[in-house]
Amino acid sequence: MDRAARADRTGTGTDRAERAAGAGRADAVSRRSVLATAVTVAAVAVTAAPALAAGAVEGRGRAPRADRPVDNRFWTSHEDWRSGTAEGTAVAGSRAGLRIGKTAGRTDYADPHTGRTATWEYARWTGPTHRSSVPATEVIASWNAHTPTGTWLQVELRGTYSDRTKTPWYVMGRWTSGDDAEKDIRRTSVDDQTDDRSTVWTDTLSLDDASTGLRIDAYQLRLTLYRTPGTSQTPTVWRLGAMASAIPDRFTVPASTPGLAKELTVPRYSQEIHAGQYPEYDNGGEAWCSPTSSQMIIEYWGRGPTAEQLAWVDPAYADPQVCHAARYTFDYQYNGCGNWPFNAAYASTYKDLQGVVTRLTSLTELETLIAAGIPAITSQSFLKEELTGAGYGTAGHLMTVIGFTADGDVIANDPASPSNPAVRRVYRRREWENIWLRTQRHNASGKVVSGTGGVCYLYFPTKLSARQRGALAAVGVR
Repeated sequence: MDRAARADRTGTGTDRAERAAGAGRADAVSRRSVLATAVTVAAVAVTAAPALAAGAVEGRGRAPRADRPVDNRFWTSHEDWRSGTAEGTAVAGSRAGLRIGKTAGRTDYADPHTGRTATWEYARWTGPTHRSSVPATEVIASWNAHTPTGTWLQVELRGTYSDRTKTPWYVMGRWTSGDDAEKDIRRTSVDDQTDDRSTVWTDTLSLDDASTGLRIDAYQLRLTLYRTPGTSQTPTVWRLGAMASAIPDRFTVPASTPGLAKELTVPRYSQEIHAGQYPEYDNGGEAWCSPTSSQMIIEYWGRGPTAEQLAWVDPAYADPQVCHAARYTFDYQYNGCGNWPFNAAYASTYKDLQGVVTRLTSLTELETLIAAGIPAITSQSFLKEELTGAGYGTAGHLMTVIGFTADGDVIANDPASPSNPAVRRVYRRREWENIWLRTQRHNASGKVVSGTGGVCYLYFPTKLSARQRGALAAVGVR
């Protein structure tokens, strides 16, 4: 995911699929067992989802879509928040934000990364059961929130299997935008969560063996908001949701037909010029492809940290905002800056900016976004010889897609470049779409390992044009 000397490092990058070997998690083959051999889109489309147990279920009776193996559901409106069960939460503001209205109780939290135990007041919201439009093998949650000093939030997810049983409540992230040494927890994912049928790998809930035919048909989200007792501060959450998907195992994907020639003007930042800086954040800039890509798009939308916020960065360092992004996306359990939802949450700390983690199913979908002026951060892994002009191989790397040439080739701001001017790259369409959309590949040792299956981050402001809203809706994001 981030560029680091771990797992199958052949040049740059470590995706969660292979970075696991260096972070105490399962290896790539284990992680991709969630999309075990012989799974196809057609099989997903015709899988008959048994009726769910009684309860509040969104979309009951809705047939799974055959055309797109990705389902997005986000709660953002007053109506959305009212559809759940509130324990002390309230909704406020024209941009509907869920916050602490009155506390539901107090609890102690022992922070594993500081060794400190503190008491927190909390309120909780539990969402209705959402039935996915596709029986899923993976689910990734993401959220947008404001967390003042001394506040934080926890996102949990409970899935309903196709045999009507349920997963435990899995913690998908403990998030705060700050890192005050005395008042904040350390933002963190949670390891070792499994029921022996599904497992949480950092930020992704995956089935352990999809070849059994078991699927996640539905899920609930639970959001707990915390604050220092006796204060009036509160987290505010504007967006909470998840992407459920069932991408088939495949080494290659069908070739798409070019349909757009357009390039967006997106700032160019190199992670490489930060090599050795702030090694406490995943060994420094050489591993910062995710926050560097995030910073490019944050600034594309006209947002960014203030001079006061950047005062902590050594003034000798260029592009201090990249250092800032690395610090404030850092996951203390994963020990890196490549937690996908944490990057989306970081983007949302800037005024009226939203971020989601999703999957796209084709370059045509990406063209739709670019045509509307929405760039995307994509995750991919490849050998050096698989992507002409990259000059490196990677077990997982983030880059920012900013456009397409007249021939349909991909224009990307690739942070794994030696300087800012060198960041703009043009990659061959057929090569690029395959390394991004496939779910299986061979690494440098010839071992079959995973690909990311079209994972991307999308950042966009709250005020959008009709065309931009339509482009997002076309890829299932509202």
